[in-house]
Formats: sequence, structure tokens, C-alpha cells
Amino acid sequence: MTRVLETRLAGALLLLLALLPLCALSSPATHFTNNWAVLVCTSRFWFNYRHMANTLAMYRTVKRLGIPDSQIVLMLADDAACNPRNPFAGTVYSNADRKTDLYGDRIEVDYKGEEVNVETFLRLLSGRLPDSTPASKRLMTDSRSNIFVYLTGHGGDEFLKFQDNEEISAFDIADAFGGMWAKKRYNEILFMVDTCQANTLYSKFYSPNILAMGSSEKDENSYSHHADNDIGVAVTDRYTHHVLTFLETINKTSQVTLQNLVDTFSFEIIHSTPGVRKDLFHRPLDETLLTDFFGGVSEVELLDEEAPGVGAAAVTDAYGMVEEAQARTSRKGRRRVAEDEEVGGTEQDKVRNPLALVGAVVLLHAGGFVVSRRLR
Repeated sequence: MTRVLETRLAGALLLLLALLPLCALSSPATHFTNNWAVLVCTSRFWFNYRHMANTLAMYRTVKRLGIPDSQIVLMLADDAACNPRNPFAGTVYSNADRKTDLYGDRIEVDYKGEEVNVETFLRLLSGRLPDSTPASKRLMTDSRSNIFVYLTGHGGDEFLKFQDNEEISAFDIADAFGGMWAKKRYNEILFMVDTCQANTLYSKFYSPNILAMGSSEKDENSYSHHADNDIGVAVTDRYTHHVLTFLETINKTSQVTLQNLVDTFSFEIIHSTPGVRKDLFHRPLDETLLTDFFGGVSEVELLDEEAPGVGAAAVTDAYGMVEEAQARTSRKGRRRVAEDEEVGGTEQDKVRNPLALVGAVVLLHAGGFVVSRRLR
């Protein structure tokens, strides 16, 4: 029995060793494989309409650039579209011309109303949510995830208010990101905040691979851009409006960089001093594409040559292993297992089947791809 176990484990190890050359052929420059967005409006009430419009406009933009709803977590008080004061019921606009309804039919608010609070936000980042939380309300990231975190609302020196009930501090956010890095929950983070004294919110960050941007320095206000006379309140903030206007000029395949965006910031346009903290970020901004955070584009590298150790013979063997495993689950196979029980073969099968299936499927994916490339 021990000898059989050792034989099966040795076979699995050989399969893994055969696949190591494939890993070596991947580009070391490719550090992320998926993009996520966490978009948070920390305000509520009708007079904060612009903060909800800011968040929904950012939501529309990252979806347009390719991040799917399954990888966007939207936190919104959601009390503007159906507010009795809204003259255009069921809609939210971020521009006085009202060309684009940001609410519409294709919006998925993951956390709404009183769910939008400091505890929920921190639990979302850490992944420490109740077991009953559905996947759509989780940040299911890993060490190869780039995350765009956007916050808008009312704030002050090193704090941001959540719905006028509580505050989150710069220390809270810094420690949340620190925990994420320790748990390998991100590759890079772009942190953007639009509020009064916004730049103080990222002053305590200490974790690597974080690029932070804010709308205003300490003791500076963050201003609205314009109001809609029919709606009766401001519909967007200057900083967010400027960023979104710039993002409207790019698409999923654009080569526009973060440096191109930063170069457009000015006090004359935003009426406050935008900040950028890049000492924790390891890449030059002029080599970092906007779509690395705002888009859903990831790099795919094709192999032009057969990987060493993974050839047609190995693929043939893998097919044989799969066929054998499938036979064991058929009626005839089950009868054979029943017969084997009389001679004590069942325990051997329990070890054999998982290893055969896992090794064969992985090898088929890798080896089959190489062979198909060779036969073209």
C-alpha cells in the first residue's frame, strides 16, 4: 500500500516538473491578470446629489473601459434617483445637458443605504465578511489584482465622513491596505479621493505598490463644478468632472498613461491643488497605462515554440489518463471497482483518480495548446 502511494505521488510530481518550463516562458513584466474597482459614495441626502453622480459616472466609465460588474463593488446611499425632490424621477445626471442617464437599467448597487458604513468598507477590503455574503458583494482579489479605489464625500484633515454618522481616518485606510498587502490581496492599488482636504487621507499610507491621488491639499476645499437649475443642486465636482472628461477620450486599447492625466491637473481648472503620491509606487507614471486600473484589459502571451518536456507523446499519455478516469465512472467501471473491493483495491483508487484527473487536465491545457500551435 505504501509503495502504491509513493508511486502515485511521484507521478504527480513529474507532471508538475514537466510544466515548470511553461512558467519560465511567461513574461516577468506581466504582474497583473485582473482589474477590480471599489467605488464609494460616502454621502446621503438630496443636497449631496453630486457625490452620487460622481460615483455613478465613474461606475459607467470603468464599465465602458472593460471592467465587468462582477469585478466592481459599488457602495451608494441610492437615495437620489427616487427622491421626491427629483424632477426627473428614476434618473441621475452629472451634467446639466442631461444627455446621459447614469442610473438607467444596467446599474448594480452592491451596498446601499445604511450598508454603506465604515465597518462594511473595511471588511470589504480585508475580506472578513460574513459567510452568508454573496460573491457579488465581495472583493475577490489576489496577488495579481490591480484595484481602483474611488471615494467621494465630505471630509477634513485625515478623515472622511460616512453619511454624517461616522468617520474613517487616514490611519484606518492605511492599515486596511497594509492588511491587504500582507494577505496578498492586491498587486497594485490606485487610490483616488475627491473631498475637502483629500490629500491628507493618503498621508499615512505605508504599503508598497500604491499610487494615491486627491483633489485638494490640507486646509483646501474641494468645489462643485456646476449646478442644474431644474434639479436645483450641483451635479458634479470639479476634480471628478475633469478626470471623467479626460477618460472619455480613451478606449480599452489606448496607450494613454497616468502621467498624461496628471499633466492636465491645474489649480485654474480644479480650483484646488490636486495631489499625487507616488513614492510607494514602483512604476514610472509615464509607463503606467490608464487602462491598467480603469480598464479590463490584461496581457496574454502566446508561445511560438513547443515548451521543453511537453510534446505530443505527453499529450497522448494525458488523453489516455483521462479516458481511463472516465471509464472508472461509467457503469462498467463501477462494477470493476466493486470487484476490486474484494481484493482491497479501493484505497488505491482513491489516491489514483484525483491525481490522474488533476495532472491530466493541467497537462492537456498546456501541452494541447503547444501542439495546436505547432500544427498550424
